[in-house]
Amino acid sequence: MTEHLYYHDSFLYEFEAEVRNVVSDSRPALILDRTAFYPTSGGQVFDTGWILPANSPDQKLRVTEVEERDDGTILHFLESAPAIEKGTRVRGLIDIDRRRDHMQQHSGQHVLSAAFVRLFQMPTVSFHMGADYCSIDLDTKTLSAEQVEAAEALANDVVTQNRPVEVRFVTQEEARGLGLRKLPPQEKDQLRLIDIHDFDLTACGGTHVAGTGQIGCILLRKTEKVKQGWRVEFVCGKRAVATARRDYTVLTEAAGLYSSRLWDVPQQIRKALEESRVSRKRREQLLEELAELHASRILDETPETGGRKVVVRVLADRDLTFIKLLAQRLTRQGGNVVALLAATSGQPAMVFAASPGQPFDMGALMREALEKLGGRGGGSKDMAQGGPQQVEAIPQVLAELESKIQG
Repeated sequence: MTEHLYYHDSFLYEFEAEVRNVVSDSRPALILDRTAFYPTSGGQVFDTGWILPANSPDQKLRVTEVEERDDGTILHFLESAPAIEKGTRVRGLIDIDRRRDHMQQHSGQHVLSAAFVRLFQMPTVSFHMGADYCSIDLDTKTLSAEQVEAAEALANDVVTQNRPVEVRFVTQEEARGLGLRKLPPQEKDQLRLIDIHDFDLTACGGTHVAGTGQIGCILLRKTEKVKQGWRVEFVCGKRAVATARRDYTVLTEAAGLYSSRLWDVPQQIRKALEESRVSRKRREQLLEELAELHASRILDETPETGGRKVVVRVLADRDLTFIKLLAQRLTRQGGNVVALLAATSGQPAMVFAASPGQPFDMGALMREALEKLGGRGGGSKDMAQGGPQQVEAIPQVLAELESKIQG
């Protein structure tokens, strides 16, 4: 078992140790007799950093991931296979910025989870720490914006008060009488408790700040309904400042585009969306009217052969949306129409349609055409569509199908 130095001092960024074993498989790793590197556990992600052999100080081994086995042994995965032997003395260096960020996020989570319990009796059932944000899942059926704001305000009050955060170890029996916010599910001889003075007491193996003031601030970002309750996304400390700066920069740019003030951006977006909706609806109406007129003109120009009108068109300046409308209008205006249409503006497309009662299967004709042109498509007896690949051969294939229909 590896001695867990981070249990006693979260601010220990440098330590000395001895190599107990060298793992030389697909992921090279070192096992040390003691370590300050934190492994992924309890929602908190691993530390990174470097290991320097004492007998070769110029050799700097990059630690890319840290993992704890069930027996308490900790694996330090390396960027590349090390030239090091068992028994070598080494010096470990923790990535300080990453460790401090994790301390702020994890300690902030304790404060935030306690705030939801104190105010609304909403316990945290899980915690996740990501690269950009953290989240807690609350055991509750409902969560209002007012409750979120209240919990955020209380959590930041506790941060401002700079309450001491202490680590202590107790037995499982002692822990049951201390009023912990949450007891771990597995039985352990000794529990490590994180005590935020007069606010929160819970069992945890993670790294934490020494006082709540070091959390910096707690910013709640998003809430969403999930299977086990409600998920609350948040960021703390320097990460919160960076996030707020990014948000402000984006809002400022958006306000500039709208020539408005920051707080007017949502209203401007709603206005733009409504104008876009109206414009889209008007465009659809115009396309339908154009398709109607176009269909009437085409049917007037198309002679009837064998009791039906076969319309074949390749429209270089139209797209799939328009030729679908045109096909619908053609087959509705005439009861004896077969339309073989293609569009080559943008993504090439074909639409085959027939008036109800015609003895031709449009889906089968489309498959036949695509066997020659390549691409994918399909449809029903009355209408089918596809995306051909060999655009230059479309006129020839449509002409062959026209001859086949006219017998």
